[in-house]
Amino acid sequence: MSTESGRSRKLLPLLILAVLTLVGLGLRYTVFAEDPIEVRVGAVGRGVVEETVTNSKAGTVEARRRSRIASEIGGRVVEIVHREGARVAAGEPLVKLAEVSHVKQLKLAREGVAVAKAQLEDACLKRDRARRELQRTERLAERNVASEDRLDALQYASDSARVACDAARAELGQARAQTEAAQAELQKTVIVAPFAGVVAEVNVEVGEWVTPSPPLLTSPPVIDLIDPTSIFVSAPMDEVDSGQIRTGLPVKLTVDSRPGESFTGTVSRVAPYVLDKEAQNRTLEIEVAIDDLAVSETLLPGTSADVEVVLETRNDVLRVPTSALLQNQAVLLLHEGELVERDVELGLRNWQFAEVTAGLDVGEIVVVALDKVEIEAGVRAVASRNEDGEGNGVTR
Repeated sequence: MSTESGRSRKLLPLLILAVLTLVGLGLRYTVFAEDPIEVRVGAVGRGVVEETVTNSKAGTVEARRRSRIASEIGGRVVEIVHREGARVAAGEPLVKLAEVSHVKQLKLAREGVAVAKAQLEDACLKRDRARRELQRTERLAERNVASEDRLDALQYASDSARVACDAARAELGQARAQTEAAQAELQKTVIVAPFAGVVAEVNVEVGEWVTPSPPLLTSPPVIDLIDPTSIFVSAPMDEVDSGQIRTGLPVKLTVDSRPGESFTGTVSRVAPYVLDKEAQNRTLEIEVAIDDLAVSETLLPGTSADVEVVLETRNDVLRVPTSALLQNQAVLLLHEGELVERDVELGLRNWQFAEVTAGLDVGEIVVVALDKVEIEAGVRAVASRNEDGEGNGVTR
């Protein structure tokens, strides 16, 4: 009996220690445990994943048909027919210059034509009369009635009259050419649209004097005219992507002047060379045609634009947000209140989604935002809630 009592006394401290240990562990995971962190999560789903490349620097909206129209003559502006934003047809007047002096020049030129016609008629009549007199004298000379001196004199007179007639005809042609030139100068007082388009800018006002631009010198155009049907986007792409980009690939477009909107287009041209203006930033220029003409007509040339060229598309594949990927090609799952790391195999990926070829199943809950330092495997966590109280799901 005493032996059993002694043995019990020896085991008692061990039992007390075991109880205290269990109580301590319980307190650690209850009273003293840190609150679980909130994480944004979503359920793994299926959907479309695209492999894309984006521009290395901002692209630019441009117009393939854009005319910066200058005046061909000097003159004072008397009328601005169309202002900025106006749609005009080909040949329609845009700006009118004073025409008084040009009208007078045309009138003088036409009067010169009338004088030249009269002079031509008179000279040719004299030629015909001299020819007839020569022919009559030649017949008389055959009968030895007219002298050789008389015949020579009439021959000279006939030749002179013929030359005078030809000269008068040339003067008439010159007068007509001067009339045409005066008419052309008068027409230049009206600046017309070379093609149908939209007036983008008017750089003159009524009463101002305009002059033609000297060769090799650039001056502001009178009118900047744009064909809205020729709008496209030019964008520089990184040279490392040059081997993947080709004409015909679909493109997603965003324009700074239209925030929140996205448009579609197609690669219409790929430059045959890489620009090396900056040794550390070599780029390949591409041109993108906008699919919807109604959209392209509303975009202003010079506006900044970003392009995303779609290299490949896969439909109905398992996917997770790209933001859920760890650097070691793994994800964190929220499983029974704890974050668990799992390796995955990936296929196509872009800035938004990554295709998962192995390692996950539909419906599993993954962390989609790794924006907290404490988010790591083994940490206790709970799913955060949206403002409406619903969990953050993966967009399907």
